[in-house]
Amino acid sequence: MEHKTHTPPEDAMLMGKLVHLALPVRWSPVDENRRGPVELACTYDIHPRGARLLGSRRVKVGDLVMVERGRNKALCQVVWTGPRDSQLRGQFTVQCVEEGKTPWDDELRQMEEEYHPIAPKSLASLSSMRRRAEDNRRRRPRYFVEGTADVIDGVQRVAGEVQQLSELGARIAGKNLLRPGSDFRLLLNVFDVSVAVKAQVKYLIGNQGMGVEFQEIRRGDQPLLSYVLNKLRTLKREEEFIKVDVVREMAASAG
Repeated sequence: MEHKTHTPPEDAMLMGKLVHLALPVRWSPVDENRRGPVELACTYDIHPRGARLLGSRRVKVGDLVMVERGRNKALCQVVWTGPRDSQLRGQFTVQCVEEGKTPWDDELRQMEEEYHPIAPKSLASLSSMRRRAEDNRRRRPRYFVEGTADVIDGVQRVAGEVQQLSELGARIAGKNLLRPGSDFRLLLNVFDVSVAVKAQVKYLIGNQGMGVEFQEIRRGDQPLLSYVLNKLRTLKREEEFIKVDVVREMAASAG
């Protein structure tokens, strides 16, 4: 039996209109048109072409699985799995390989993407809130990183690069820069993880890039952003240890 397949996403995660919604589904591995035992799982995000799931059985990229919800089912391929030693353990992303409806089409039609503020609301005065926000930004570490960014300003969509990333903002490089004060939607892809935020341009770095501040984050994406930052923090520590070792070796050889 032949199936029409979509082109696999380059970033191994489904981008675009993701909706964070927990839905119970059934899934089973498919091997040479034979199905394995059915298991229960829960969606984290749903997408017109697939979903991010949480299950108890281990899968690997490239596996074929049958995903069902009610009477609707779709043959899918695993395109991403969460690292076993992180808070994303047990999560995996599937992409439908057959043309047609997904098992969650009805829910997609009924829901839109939801965002919530990055910082918790406070009853303090506005000046106090601004002062606290500035202090928080100074304390938030910013990491150098290589990733892609989609800048969405109304109907315009421009590709860029993520050069620096923190909990509250990022530095984005690109050819078509927005003016300071511009509000836009930003899709970040770092370490095969997709995070969507609403952001504002705070300043320009010549004609090479812009510093942006996150205003809101897509519902369900905060753990993904935390995972990316934790990984960057770990990589930075490893680099620092390597530098210390090199200095020690040079000092020993000089002595």
